[in-house]
Formats: sequence, C-alpha cells, structure tokens
Amino acid sequence: MSLALFPLNTVLFPGCTLDLQIFEARYLDMISRCMKKGESFGVVCIFNGQEVGTAPDGYALIGCEAFIRDFKQQDNGLLGIRVEGGRRFRVLDVTVQKDQLLVAEVQWLEEMPDRSLEEEDADLLALLEALAEHPMVASLEMNAHAEGQQALGNQLAYLLPFTDADKVDLLRIDDPQQRLDAIQMLLDELQGELFT
Repeated sequence: MSLALFPLNTVLFPGCTLDLQIFEARYLDMISRCMKKGESFGVVCIFNGQEVGTAPDGYALIGCEAFIRDFKQQDNGLLGIRVEGGRRFRVLDVTVQKDQLLVAEVQWLEEMPDRSLEEEDADLLALLEALAEHPMVASLEMNAHAEGQQALGNQLAYLLPFTDADKVDLLRIDDPQQRLDAIQMLLDELQGELFT
C-alpha cells in the first residue's frame, strides 16, 4: 500500500482529531489529490529536522492514517484542514518525489479486539472527561466519552503531555490493555517528577 506522508512534530492516534494549516505546495497538492480521490495520507512524527522545507532527517516508522474531515480558508489566507486518525501503519520503504513529498510503502498494523472498560479504568476515564473540558480539547470536537479501552487509550495518549518518543511507543502497542497500563506508568512518572 502506497501512502503520502506528512511528517509533523506531533503523533496522531486513531479516532483523534488534528487541525493543520497547509501552505507548502507539495502538501497543498497532496491534500487536493486526497480530497478529489477520497484518499487518506499518513502522519508520522519528526524526531530530527523541521516540518517545513526539505524532507526531515529522522521520523518515526510507525504512523497513523489521516482522513480529511473538514477544510476552510483561514483568516491568514492559508488552507486549514481538520483530520481524523484512522489505521496505524508501519513504514516499510520511502521514496522522495521531485517536490520533496515523501511517499511510503506501508503495512497496516492489526488492531486487537477492543475491550470494555473495567472498574480499574475509572480513574483514566475521569481524567479523559476532565481533559475534555479544556477549551483547546473541546475545540477539537472529539467524542471524549470512550466506549472501550481502545478509544480511552488512544485519546489519553494523544492529549496528555507525554514526549513525542513516548507517544510513538504508545502508538506502537497493539493491545488496548497494555496501552492503558503504559499510560498509567507514564502518568506515575509525571507525578513523581512533579513531587520531587
């Protein structure tokens, strides 16, 4: 499967919403093609390099498919789009086109069956509901009431202030329960840092 890549300084998760401003010609062309053909593109996190200019030096080889859900002309004249995360993928091979657009051969990652929320997930669910009340999170219009462990883990991993490397590690996890366990460990570390 061939997928155009959009390297960003963020990690997108399935079911999560991301607002982007598009101004580089290669990405305007990519977005136009995706909209005409009803196709998606891939978001990968940049580890080295920048979002603009030439192709970044280093980026995550695990990413998330992005579907365009809305678009509008911004007040500054740039194209604004809202995307929603789809399937997770692994980058197998990349070619750089003449316009510096990265096109990857990707392998879709299997999603394990979702599990119902358990009693021990109550604290994490309460945290997600508290996050949903923040104006910046509310503006993303994500459904912040998770029905299962998959959605709860994806939304918390996306919204919490973990490092990009930690978020990529969370995106890599297939099992929803393991992702929630890893999030809890990262939260415990964050709390430990706050009180030391």
